[in-house]
Amino acid sequence: MQEKNIEIKGINPVELFGVNNAKLKHIKSFFPKLRITARGNVLNIAGDEAEMKAFEKKFNLILLHFHKYNAVSENNIDNLMSAEGLKMISDVDGSEILVHGNGGAKITARTVNQKKLVQEVTEKDMVFAVGPAGTGKTYTAVALAVRALKAKEVKRIVLTRPAVEAGENLGFLPGDLKEKLDPYLMPLYDALRDMIPPEKLADMIEFGIIEIAPLAFMRGRTLDKAFVILDEAQNTTSMQMKMFLTRMGMTAKFVITGDMSQVDLPNRQRSGLSYALDVLKDVSEIGVVRLGQNDVIRHSLVKKIIEAFEKVEEEKNKKNQ
Repeated sequence: MQEKNIEIKGINPVELFGVNNAKLKHIKSFFPKLRITARGNVLNIAGDEAEMKAFEKKFNLILLHFHKYNAVSENNIDNLMSAEGLKMISDVDGSEILVHGNGGAKITARTVNQKKLVQEVTEKDMVFAVGPAGTGKTYTAVALAVRALKAKEVKRIVLTRPAVEAGENLGFLPGDLKEKLDPYLMPLYDALRDMIPPEKLADMIEFGIIEIAPLAFMRGRTLDKAFVILDEAQNTTSMQMKMFLTRMGMTAKFVITGDMSQVDLPNRQRSGLSYALDVLKDVSEIGVVRLGQNDVIRHSLVKKIIEAFEKVEEEKNKKNQ
């Protein structure tokens, strides 16, 4: 058995390892054959030489991530421990600052597939981003739209969603049509509020520089010189999807985001997102980015919830075959 000390410089050990070493325990779970203990800013590891080298390699990625973002979560640790961990903290392929948010926050693509989404949108005018909740599909797309607007690459941003009820009845909501529909569009407002000061955002919406509207309002229009995002696209019908995609003007960017595990269409209708991905799979000018569990950047529980639901769905599918 070999033994080695690793000195941690420039980082508060409590922030790195968590309260009561919760994050350190999570790191240790990936290396059960090693004895890993922390005393102040010194980490002691003991065990097989090959295991120790593998640990040092991954631990250095965690340190690099912390130095870059001033934080590391259990979910970040999961991602960094994966085979593509090195790519997550690389400074290429979209890891540059997309936009400076409110309070000077630096908004960047933080996972491998988020970086791939940035690259695809840079190179192509229409991109589909498909994946489960919490993978940053909408947020990254909105950041790219705001960046394009600030760089004067487009004259406006158009954000849209289908107003499909997720187990609730739209008719029972109080207020006029706008007040009924705004809750469906709230995630888009939330993302914009992170990136644009409230007063400026209100002015942009008032003057039509940023338009947030339900999908039904897109019919008959040509969307040109605009960055257009269709969110929750899994809840479109095939006809709605065709209608939306054919709104594309000569100088527009279209990003379509959706989660095929959250289809709320009635009567088992086929999702327009699924239909479009099948129909357009051979069109090379259209990009498709598939995000997964390793891209989840919400609370670490979200990843576990997704895994649990996917396991149940797989079991159901096996029984039905």
